[in-house]
Amino acid sequence: QVQLVESGGGLVQYGGSLRLSCAASGRIFSIYYMGWYRQAPGNQRELVASITSGGSTNYADSVKGRFTISRDNAKNTEYMVMNSLKPEDKAVYYCNLQLRVIRGGPVDDYWGKGTQVTGSS
Repeated sequence: QVQLVESGGGLVQYGGSLRLSCAASGRIFSIYYMGWYRQAPGNQRELVASITSGGSTNYADSVKGRFTISRDNAKNTEYMVMNSLKPEDKAVYYCNLQLRVIRGGPVDDYWGKGTQVTGSS
């Protein structure tokens, strides 16, 4: 069974920075896609950033130049550094991994439980 543990959320002054982490544990053969999504109250969950196994990254327009996603394949962990935080960044952030637990098996979707990012002015 695969488990995802997110950390790094919290309260930060707007304009400041946070680093989110998402560590996967359990039976994992290979992780292909890693992403961060967020959901603010009353809004749909949206993609913030993603990174493929080859290192290609994709960012929402609203965070380009401010957020950076990365991954450590040896640790089955993804990170997202969030700089210059704005009020519109306030949300619950979820990590999403697409992975195989065994060679030749299906690629399945896994989600973290979410970590709250809140700012203050």
